[in-house]
Amino acid sequence: MTDEPKPPLPEQQQPMPGRTELMDPRPDHGEASYVGHGRLEGKKAIVTGGDSGIGRAVSIAFAREGADVLIAYLSEDEDARETARLVEEAGRKAVRVAGDLSDPGHCRAVIDKALETLGSIDVLVSNAAHQASFEKFEDISGEEWRKTFATNVDPLFHLTKAALPHLQKGASIIATASINSDQPSPHLLPYATTKGTIRDMVAGMAQMLAKRGVRVNCVAPGPVWTPLIPSTMPPEAVKNFGKNTPLGRPAQPKELAPPYVLLASDEASYITGATIPVTGGRPFI
Repeated sequence: MTDEPKPPLPEQQQPMPGRTELMDPRPDHGEASYVGHGRLEGKKAIVTGGDSGIGRAVSIAFAREGADVLIAYLSEDEDARETARLVEEAGRKAVRVAGDLSDPGHCRAVIDKALETLGSIDVLVSNAAHQASFEKFEDISGEEWRKTFATNVDPLFHLTKAALPHLQKGASIIATASINSDQPSPHLLPYATTKGTIRDMVAGMAQMLAKRGVRVNCVAPGPVWTPLIPSTMPPEAVKNFGKNTPLGRPAQPKELAPPYVLLASDEASYITGATIPVTGGRPFI
């Protein structure tokens, strides 16, 4: 059992989408602890939302396992540069691509950039996300509802659509769902709904793409200490974040990386259509 920070955490807030360096405590992405074993040697990966949080942890782990990584992100240039530095420090190629993945054209541009700079695509991680908290249903605007779906759900479709002609047998697509896909928080209704949709998409896509030899899975995190938390939740919720888990704390991003590595690796050759929960002990069906 690791000795990670537990609630109460310092009350804090940031403007969306949040920055890693302003968080207290600073998230642990495995910078000093993740040790690779060549499980992704020679693979080429795309990680959306790769600038921070789970995406940074996955990018570090992928690189230390032997993969080159394209880091797609919205506009957090400083965070993305740090992730790229860590990938390059592991001896792998890092490519940064900024832009809004809610734009289908940008999704296609990400795939084109990966093919141009990495030469091929073996792993696609659709991880970028948007969330916001609401006390009342009436507070959820139509614009907010559409933005959440356009950011969380649509890129999985558009990225896959653009990448599919270039994916070879053995390729892996990994989406980030959430415990909210099983236990939706009413205060995160738009976000929770998109995460349930992602699980359904993964289950259906896995069946559609099986004959091509392309595997599709998702990871369902519980509470994870990322910039999304202080930038989208009120200070009191931040203070108690993760307290409702049996482990009594939020996950650090580094604790999410291992299932992504497994699903990206050839070791998972018979795993498709699966959801892997990483919830700190909260039951997940």
